[in-house]
Amino acid sequence: MDTQQAIAPSRAPSAGVVHINIRLTDGYSIISNRLSQHRDMSLLAIGLGTHIQSLPAGRRIGVKALAAIFPESEARIAAALRELEHHGFLRRTRERVRGGRVATRTESYNHPEAAARRAEAGARAGAVATSARVIDPAPAPVRVPEREPAPAPVPASEPPVVREPDPVPRLVPPPAAPKPPPPPLPFPRRPSAPLFGEAARLLAGLQVSAPLFALSEVDVERLTPGVAAWLERGVRPDAVRGALTDDPPVPLRHPAKLLRHRLIALLPPPVPAAVPVVPLQNCDDCDRAFRSPVPGCCGECRDVRAYADDEPCLLGA
Repeated sequence: MDTQQAIAPSRAPSAGVVHINIRLTDGYSIISNRLSQHRDMSLLAIGLGTHIQSLPAGRRIGVKALAAIFPESEARIAAALRELEHHGFLRRTRERVRGGRVATRTESYNHPEAAARRAEAGARAGAVATSARVIDPAPAPVRVPEREPAPAPVPASEPPVVREPDPVPRLVPPPAAPKPPPPPLPFPRRPSAPLFGEAARLLAGLQVSAPLFALSEVDVERLTPGVAAWLERGVRPDAVRGALTDDPPVPLRHPAKLLRHRLIALLPPPVPAAVPVVPLQNCDDCDRAFRSPVPGCCGECRDVRAYADDEPCLLGA
């Protein structure tokens, strides 16, 4: 009779997800866990960021192009794109192309922190090279000082001449020194389409009550997350409008920049969470009032019921 072979125990976990992976040779993309396991972004933003990183370079990822593929609305897709841009996975810049047109360039990052460190190191290296070209002159040839003749004796009536040292040249910082980045615009903790819609309507309507604050469509889109953060913190629309437009400087040349500064500098603190109030209940046995989320007996009466059994209680030594 053959000896039965022992089968090694399975290493699969007893609970939770079990991965059944097949080695892929084509049709796959490498996605960083910094995106797929991000804790501060919605699932829609994580899924949209994964889709964007799987696309080839040059593919259009506008709101209308994505809404034509996926069932989500344009408002939800726009909110997800803003989340990705806020956390550094997307960066949009406007560049001038052939024919004098202005196009939007979108950059997708799989490691925003490393990309920021690389850009900072490149800017620092460029600043050091510029500083070396501006400050350090060409080295002068080394000269061997000639021996000076011995000074003639000075009469006792004349004080000795003291030679002052040459002034030390001042180092001027290069004009291309990197400037600190501006502080980020506030962003709501729980973004939603109704919240962004109300914020956009508030910004677009500022010119009605304050004609100096006539904003372009691009300015409204950029400032919408900041106003949404204010509204999420419980500030009424009239109070937001007053805080942003009261007492503007004269003349007001850049209303969008002033609004951005006030949205950052005057951001109110978040509303503290309300402490739940436990209601009062009447005890079914003694009719005394006690606090509990459900009706029943108070603590003393529950203890009495617990030890008032019909059967005798056996105590172990």
